[in-house]
Amino acid sequence: MQTVDGGVLAPKGFLANTASCGINSAKGSRKDLVVIDAGGTASAAGVFTTNRVRAAPVVLSEDHLQTGMARAVVVNSGNANACNGEAGMEDAREMAALVAGGLNVPASEILVASTGVIGRPLPMDMIRDGIREALDRQPLGSDPDAAESIMTTDTVPKTCAVRCDLDGSSATVGGIAKGAGMICPDMATMIGVVTTDAAIAPGALQAALRRAVGKSFNCITVDGDMSTNDTVFILANGAAKNPEITQPAGEAFERFAEALEHICTDLAKKIARDGEGATKLVEIRVRGARSDRDARTIGMSVANSALVKTAIYGHDPNWGRILCAVGYADAESDPDAIDLFLCGHQLTRDGRGLPLDEPAMREALSASEIPVEIDLGLGDGAATVWTCDMSHEYVTVNAEYTT
Repeated sequence: MQTVDGGVLAPKGFLANTASCGINSAKGSRKDLVVIDAGGTASAAGVFTTNRVRAAPVVLSEDHLQTGMARAVVVNSGNANACNGEAGMEDAREMAALVAGGLNVPASEILVASTGVIGRPLPMDMIRDGIREALDRQPLGSDPDAAESIMTTDTVPKTCAVRCDLDGSSATVGGIAKGAGMICPDMATMIGVVTTDAAIAPGALQAALRRAVGKSFNCITVDGDMSTNDTVFILANGAAKNPEITQPAGEAFERFAEALEHICTDLAKKIARDGEGATKLVEIRVRGARSDRDARTIGMSVANSALVKTAIYGHDPNWGRILCAVGYADAESDPDAIDLFLCGHQLTRDGRGLPLDEPAMREALSASEIPVEIDLGLGDGAATVWTCDMSHEYVTVNAEYTT
C-alpha cells in the first residue's frame, strides 16, 4: 500500500466541482457545495448516524442506497437540513433531482449529505444556483476544493489517498471528511466521502465500509455529542479493472479492506486532531480487557471525560481523573489491577500511584500528541480510540456557532 496525492479524486474516473452558494457566509467568500461524480453508475455503500433525530438527507440517502448503486454525491455545508419536517425531505429530494438532471441519470442514483446548523430551512434558491454552477463549471475542481467545500468549524481540510494491488491491478482509494465538534460515535458530526476505482460488488463494499468505520470513525470523540447528520459514503466505479471482488472474503477483499481502513483511520485522526479549540491529539490504547467491546467502552469513557480532556490541555498529570473514568465506564475493571501509562511514563502499578516527577510530566504533556495506555490486567481485549484536549476556545466556538 502506497500513499498518493489526489485525495477523493485520486481514483480513476472521478470528477468533482464545487460552488460558493453563500449559505453561511457571503457568496464567493468560501466554497460550500460539492458534486462528486463517479463518471458512471458505481457500486455504493454508506453508514449513517444512529441518532433518532435524523436529518432529511440521511433518510433520503439511506433509501437511495437500497439498490447498492449510485452515480454521484452532492454535499452542502452551512445548513444541516435537519428538523425541517416534510419540507426538509422535499428539499433533499430536489437536491438529488437537480444533480440527476444535470448528469442525465435517475434521482435514485444521487446521494445527498448536508452539514451545518440544525433547524433552519435549507436556502433552496442558493442551493439551486450552486448545483447549476457546480455542474456547469469549467475547469473541473480539485481535491482541496472538494475538501474545503464540506467544512464547517473545521480549521483545515481533511483528505488522503492510497494505492494498493488487487490481483495484479493497481487500485486507488481516496477520501475527504469534515468534522471538528459534536463528535461522538456512532459516528460523529461528520461527513465523509470515499472513492475508489476498485471493482467490488455492493454487498462486499458495504461490509468493508462497516468494518473500516467500526475501527476508525466510531473510535473518535471530541465532546460526547452525537449529530443528526453523520454520514460516510463510498463509491466504487471499477475503473481499475481488477477482477471484481464479489464476497467479503479472500485475499483481494482483505487488501481492499486494509486500504479502506487506512483511509478512514487517517481521516478520523485528522478530525480528532482538529477538534474545536483543540491543541492536542490524544490516543488512548486500552489492553487487558475482558473483551474488545469492554476495551472500547472504557477507552471512550476516558476520551469523553471533560476532566481528563481539560487536564491534558492544562498539562496537568492528574492521573486520578483517568482511573475515575475507567471505573464509571459500563465495562468490567478491577481498581487493584490497572497499570496506567501517560506519555510513556508509568504512573500506576496494580492501581496504586508510583512516584511522580511532576515537572517532567508537565513537560511531556506539552507535546502535540499525547499517548495514554491503560492495561486492565483482566484478559485479551484491546481497543484504540482518539480524542483531543478541551480548551477555552471550545467554549468560545460553540457559544458563538450560529452567530
